[in-house]
Amino acid sequence: MSEINNQSTHWADITADKIIREKGEKPLYTCASGITPSGTVHIGNFREIITVELVVRALREKGKNVRFIYSWDDYDVFRKVPKNMPQPEVLEKYLRFPITLVPDTTGNAENYARANEKRVEDILPAVGVHPEYLYQAARYRDSYYAEDIRHALEHKDEIRAILNEYRTEPLPETWWPISVFSSFTEKDTTTVLDWDGEWKITYRDDETGETETIDLRNTPNTKLPWRIDWPMRWVKEGVDFEPGGKDHLTEGGSYDTSKNVVKVFGGEAPVTMRYDFVQIKGHGGKISSSSGDVVDLYDVLEVYPPEIVRYLFVGTRPSAEFAISFDLDVLKIYEDYDNTERIYFGLIETNEKKREKEKRIYELSQVDDKHIPTEPGYQIPFRHLCNYLQIYSGDVEKVIARLSDATESQKDRLRVRLKCAAAWLEKYAPEEFRFSLRTADDALYPATDTEKAAIKALCEAADKYLDELSEKDFSTYIYAAAKDNGIENGDFFRVIYQCLIGKDKGPKLASFLKACGKDRIVEILGRY
Repeated sequence: MSEINNQSTHWADITADKIIREKGEKPLYTCASGITPSGTVHIGNFREIITVELVVRALREKGKNVRFIYSWDDYDVFRKVPKNMPQPEVLEKYLRFPITLVPDTTGNAENYARANEKRVEDILPAVGVHPEYLYQAARYRDSYYAEDIRHALEHKDEIRAILNEYRTEPLPETWWPISVFSSFTEKDTTTVLDWDGEWKITYRDDETGETETIDLRNTPNTKLPWRIDWPMRWVKEGVDFEPGGKDHLTEGGSYDTSKNVVKVFGGEAPVTMRYDFVQIKGHGGKISSSSGDVVDLYDVLEVYPPEIVRYLFVGTRPSAEFAISFDLDVLKIYEDYDNTERIYFGLIETNEKKREKEKRIYELSQVDDKHIPTEPGYQIPFRHLCNYLQIYSGDVEKVIARLSDATESQKDRLRVRLKCAAAWLEKYAPEEFRFSLRTADDALYPATDTEKAAIKALCEAADKYLDELSEKDFSTYIYAAAKDNGIENGDFFRVIYQCLIGKDKGPKLASFLKACGKDRIVEILGRY
């Protein structure tokens, strides 16, 4: 760990200090996050999860005991069928049900909510996130909140007055701070008719017209609406920190109302932090769980190793919008991370302020904070890895063998990167970035006699010098082959690319020839 953690200017450390300052010294600090699993949990939702995890990590590094809870709000209403879900006609029948009672049409879990939850829970450890999960459907259906619901009913008028301060249309006198799922239809299309002042609620099913009286102490049918439920749980769980999206933290939003409603339950609002949306470049579609046009953590981990996924969020203040790229910006993101790593290991000289900033970002980007790498990764640009992968037809181990000076630790990290490179090449790389070396089965490029003479000159130079000389030194032989045979440099480059990959352009030629190696180049150019 960096020796300056306690004076760090990183936003996670600053927030940890703020929590300690505002909440005082405590034997246990509770940091919370949560979401309704109404569809695929996308990478924008992950921003809240990783924001909390980073603050939790900062608090623990300050010697604090921290509880990190993640609430699945799986007793919320199923309002819309996402486009990416199979058998939408089946799901359509369960609109207005609690999502925990909606069937999973993917066949992966016992219900719709659990399928979405499990997908997240299975992948979070890969990026070093290990919360304690709370399942709100189970808690509500077990009447865990019975006393809290009764407390809300006892303070109905006070809560209504608070909510009305933030509404253009006041809630009617007949409003109740409770939602009821009908035991006749399982839907929330109900109207509360009466409360006996203690534990019993009478409601009407608005679809069937039937009425029923239920006991809060043993019914699975009741819950609190969001703007009452959220502050109630702050008190119930003793939450000290919970961030919110800019939709929740806008003026008059759910946080503003909840920080007043929480007083009704005898508590105070947690320290919060606003986080902005995450945009996607080069993938297409808007991120939306309900629409089904989503990019989730699985998609991002296909293209980026876990530590770079973390780096994307660690290096950006939560309040700033940023984009996760699947286009050519992928190359820059890898380079930015590697530059941070070079600074951490002292391979780049920089001023002290920047060095300490980048060192902290590097530490927080690592999946396991107890095992920071003891040596940098193999410093090779992602572009070059992609080239090697295509030169060796996707064979990772052949690429690893080519990079023979890599240590075992570096080879392990290279394998992860090469897997990401393969996925990016297959799914997202622009066509001009992709190539495959010509083989003996491919037709020869129809070179003129002059071009053949220049090709032969380059082939002979490659046979003698390619593996021995540096990229810069060997490039003189490329230009010489063109000049000696009266061919313009640009034209000769096009000819060589056509001979090697069947395209007019390709990777930087000298480095490309070096990456291919003498044997491969002589084998291909020797055919001319």
